Amino acid sequence: MQVRFCKKLVLISVLFLFVFCKNSLQTGLDQVGAYSSLFKGKRIGIVTNHTAVNNNGVHISKIFQDMDNVQLVALFGPEHGVYGNAADGQKIESKKEGKIPVYSLYGKTKKPTAEMLKNIDLLVFDIQDIGARYYTYVWTLSYVMDAADENNIPLVVLDRPNPINGKAVEGNVADTSSFVGRFPVSVRHGMTIGEMAKMFKGEGWAGSNLDLTVVPLKNWQRRMWFDQTGLKLVAPSPNMPDLETATIYPGMCLLEGTNLSEGRGTDKPFKIFGAPWVNSKNLREYLEGFKMPGVLFKDTTFTPITIPGKAVRPKFENELCDGLKIMVTDRDKFNPYRTGVFIVQALHKLYPQNFQFKQKHFDRLIGNSKIRQAIQDGATVKELERLIAKGLDSFKQKREKYLMY
Repeated sequence: MQVRFCKKLVLISVLFLFVFCKNSLQTGLDQVGAYSSLFKGKRIGIVTNHTAVNNNGVHISKIFQDMDNVQLVALFGPEHGVYGNAADGQKIESKKEGKIPVYSLYGKTKKPTAEMLKNIDLLVFDIQDIGARYYTYVWTLSYVMDAADENNIPLVVLDRPNPINGKAVEGNVADTSSFVGRFPVSVRHGMTIGEMAKMFKGEGWAGSNLDLTVVPLKNWQRRMWFDQTGLKLVAPSPNMPDLETATIYPGMCLLEGTNLSEGRGTDKPFKIFGAPWVNSKNLREYLEGFKMPGVLFKDTTFTPITIPGKAVRPKFENELCDGLKIMVTDRDKFNPYRTGVFIVQALHKLYPQNFQFKQKHFDRLIGNSKIRQAIQDGATVKELERLIAKGLDSFKQKREKYLMY
C-alpha cells in the first residue's frame, strides 16, 4: 500500500510540475500589462499577423483596442498578410477602408511610408518567426526599424520564442543583401526576433538611432524547442504547418532554388521532395553514404496539386513524382542546412541531365554563388563543409552581445 501511495504521489507531483511549467512561459504580448506606461496616451500602429495571440488565444489587435487611453490607428501586415492566408510570394494590397487601415508591407513597398505613419506615435511589432534566415518576417522588422528611425517614432518589439531553439546556429553568413537575407546573418541564427532587433540596431544595420524597446520573454530557455514551451504554435504561413516542418525548413528551402519539387502542392511541404525523373532507391542510398546525423530518408511518391491559398501551380503539378521523405530521428543532432546542401549535391551528381539550378534564386537563398559553383565543379565533402561554415564563427561572436536569455 505504501509503495502504491508513493508511486501515486510521484505521479501527481510530475503532472503538477508539467502543468505548472507548461503554463509558465510568457511571450512579450502576455506581459504588455506590465509595460502599460509605454502605450498610455499613444496612437498605436501594430506590425503583426495572425500569429500574435496571447496565452489565452486573444489577438494583439483586440488587446490593444481594449486598453485604456490607447488608440489603435493602423495595422501593418508582412508576407502572407495580416490574416496569414495569402500564398507564398503573393503581393498584397493595402486596405484603407474601414475604421482601422491595414497597410501591406509585401506589395508596393516593404517599408512603411511617411504617409502610412503620419498619425502614429508608437509602433509595436509582434510576429512569430521560425528561426531561419530565408523567412521574411525578420526582414520586414528591419524595414520597420528603418522607417521608425527616419520618422522619429519609437518601436516596441514583443518577443516570441525561436521555435527551433535558441542554441543551434548553423550555415554560412549571407554575403549579399536581399529580402531573404538583408544582413550578414547565418541561415539558422538561434535568436529570438527581439534579439535580432537589438542586433540590427547595435550593428548599425537598421534603426541606428531608433528608440527601441524589447518586451522580453519570461521563463524561456535557449535549449527549448517550441513544443517544450507549453505554447500553441499558430502556423506562421500556409506552407509552415507545424514544428517538424520548421525544423527541416533551413535546409529544404534550398530546393526552391532548383527545378525539384520541395513538396509544395501536398500536405507535407518540405518534408518530402522529388521529381518524375528521380529514382528514390538510388537517391536514398547515395544520401545514406553521407551518414548525416539525426535524419533518415524513406522512399515515397507524391503528386503535387494546386491547393487554394498554399501554392500557385506547384512544380510538376498533377505529375507523379518519385522522391524521399525526410524523417528527423534526433532533432538536436540534425543539421538541416548541411543536409539540404548535400541533398542538392546528390541531385546534381545523380541526375545531371535533368537537375537544374534556378541560379539567381538559389544564390539568393544561400547568400552567395560559391556553394552552387562548388557543387557544379564537383567539390569534395570537406570543400563544401568549409563553404557551409563560412563566416559562422564571426557571426556567433557578434551574436553573443545581443542574447537576452
